[in-house]
Amino acid sequence: MKLRKLTVYRHLLPVKGGAYRMANACVESLESTLVRLESDCGHVGWGETCPVGPTYAPSHARGAQAALATMAPALINKEVDKPNILQRHMDGLLNGHNYAKAAIDIAIYDLLGQKMKCSVAHLLGGAVTERIPSYYASPVGSPDETARIAEEKAREGYPRMQVKISGRPVEIDIECVIKVWERIGGRMRLAIDGNRGLTTRDALLLSRSCSHIPFVFEQPCDSLDEIASIRSRLHHPVYIDESATSLATAVRAVGRGLVDGFGMKVTRIGGLTQLAKFRDMCEACHIPHTVDDAWGGDIIAAACAQAGATVTPRLFEGTWLAEPYIEGHYDVHGGIKILGGHIALPTRPGLGIVPDETLFHDEVAHFS
Repeated sequence: MKLRKLTVYRHLLPVKGGAYRMANACVESLESTLVRLESDCGHVGWGETCPVGPTYAPSHARGAQAALATMAPALINKEVDKPNILQRHMDGLLNGHNYAKAAIDIAIYDLLGQKMKCSVAHLLGGAVTERIPSYYASPVGSPDETARIAEEKAREGYPRMQVKISGRPVEIDIECVIKVWERIGGRMRLAIDGNRGLTTRDALLLSRSCSHIPFVFEQPCDSLDEIASIRSRLHHPVYIDESATSLATAVRAVGRGLVDGFGMKVTRIGGLTQLAKFRDMCEACHIPHTVDDAWGGDIIAAACAQAGATVTPRLFEGTWLAEPYIEGHYDVHGGIKILGGHIALPTRPGLGIVPDETLFHDEVAHFS
């Protein structure tokens, strides 16, 4: 099966309910980049990448589109039956830009699933569940409002709550964590996410002030070196997210004993091919992790759900979706939704969704 056509679209995803605030970003609308692949046998596969603005990580929408345009001409007429080989080919065409390569990689798996009449989860080794646990991530907000949201999500059935902090005095963050715990007790697992925004001083202050509260501390500081400098003095397990920029970085972090788990993004690591390798590394080392992404519509959501369904349950921290913050779906009838804190694994071939192509009007580039 060879690649015959590659089309790139941009698509705006306004944030429902107002701006979403994190330590290093505040977004009201995000530009998602979609990739449509068509094979010489007529199958169609879709991929997507949607960075959370240009300040969250070294990635942005126009960068993805430029990277895709750089690689695309050399991908036409290439065999797409072997994702590993195609990934090596992309690496030979462009250094880095994993988040752009991921969109093509996701679309390749969708194509393969269509051709073989099986799910992407099957291609990744097989689903171990058809009901994928999700988690809710509250934006940076007041302690009282964040605690209210946490209690609401516990009632809805979410097994895990991620509380975003930082970008303000640490005393407010400490108050926020305490009030959340007072409201939810042990009803949900708790993650406190600094999104790289805390100094080592403030990370230590928060961990010591909340030493009686069981939570995992996700990416409290900007770099792995900063985390390493305080690792032995923290009272909580450390997960890394933004610093897990590649499979090699994740392997080194585990080898140095810096992490107890990961918040892993499919597009950050380069797509489903790399995510499967990461998953297997974590299983071999008994490392818990999430399978999610920074933002995006039904295509990203389906990719995360398909991959998440293959993770051994005792190590799976859940899949976060932007779905609660987005109006509508790419697939009106089969869009990916969170119900009762969980995601139903799609049953159709490939990613399991059929995007309505009439929604995508802004074509960036076309190659054939």
